[in-house]
Amino acid sequence: MLRRKSKILVSALLLVFLTGMLGGCASKPKTAGDSAANVIKIASVTPLSGSQAALGEQIKLGAQMAFDEKKAELEKLGFKLEFAPQDDQADPKVGVAVAQKLLADKDVLAVDGHFNSGVAIPSSEIYAKDNLCMVSPANTAVGITDRKLPSVNRICARDDVQGPLGADFAAKDLGAKKIFIVHDKTTYGQAIADEVKNRAPKAGMEVVGYEGITSGESDFSAVLNKVAVIKPDVLYFGGIYPEGSLLIKQMSDKGIKAKFIGPDGMDDPEVVKIAGNASIGSFYTSPAADIARTPKGKEWVDRFKAKFGKDPSNWSAYGYDAMNVIIEGIKKAIEGNGGKKPSRLQVSTAVRAVKNLEGITSTISFDEKGDNKGAKLYVAEFKTAKYPPTVVKEVNAGEFVK
Repeated sequence: MLRRKSKILVSALLLVFLTGMLGGCASKPKTAGDSAANVIKIASVTPLSGSQAALGEQIKLGAQMAFDEKKAELEKLGFKLEFAPQDDQADPKVGVAVAQKLLADKDVLAVDGHFNSGVAIPSSEIYAKDNLCMVSPANTAVGITDRKLPSVNRICARDDVQGPLGADFAAKDLGAKKIFIVHDKTTYGQAIADEVKNRAPKAGMEVVGYEGITSGESDFSAVLNKVAVIKPDVLYFGGIYPEGSLLIKQMSDKGIKAKFIGPDGMDDPEVVKIAGNASIGSFYTSPAADIARTPKGKEWVDRFKAKFGKDPSNWSAYGYDAMNVIIEGIKKAIEGNGGKKPSRLQVSTAVRAVKNLEGITSTISFDEKGDNKGAKLYVAEFKTAKYPPTVVKEVNAGEFVK
């Protein structure tokens, strides 16, 4: 009898416990974070380690700034927003591995990235498998959008405009007759070097040299000794600032008088740190320019400095605009899905449909390939050993005659 009463008592206590638990769960107010179905993640993917980490960090900070400013708009709709910065190390293999990880996380609805075209192209092939939207702040290779992947967009100008602009500037503005072209053998560097090579004869210049160097090297005596003998008017470098800045410095050390022109990969404060006073008189073309030169840009720079305690690079604003495009697309996709969490395809479709979004860098609308119709291009000169350099020319990429 005692054993039976004990069993009854235990059963009664268990029933009371379970009733309390169920009652507690029923009465607890739900929040957006209670359901995985309400989580939306937006990734940024840039080099955060290695030789290009400084520039990659600046793009990430721009993306983070826009995310922090806008996430409340989506949280009001009942979603929990998470920012997921990733490091691709400027390495295609690492970029693909990151892309596969992001694709496997179904809460990731969009990617702000990459920086290197050679990383973005194979990574975007992974994203395209499940329509994961990518908005590039900085990839300029024509192959980014010429594949016409519905999930891939960019807000900066393309190499097939930037390269010809560099060649035309060398010929028409600097009066160059002979040009020596060097590239870093990467997808990005060689592609834009080839654009300059193809444009040079049409602009009235003779291509007197075309050489490749290897990313990560630091002694370019072999190629510069050839430049010293040929004495071109301009040395054009297709590549990124770590090698380009050393080329500038070593050109100065060898007394080479040719003007240096590079592409947007030279758009970074590290140029001055590496090349020092040798950077004075060098040029680069870029879809980005000194944001603080306009009142709107100055106000944005002040906000960036207040938030992060340091100056932005020119590319920071592109990371910012890319994130704003993404969030605008996600908002439209939620609206089109009856207030529910949208699919990746719905987000990609909504982002591609963005029209006349007023960004810091341009007014953004995408064409059928995913290129920004409002993209601009600039030529900047280091008149002093100080970043940012002075904008000496501005063109609308869509209106530039190739």
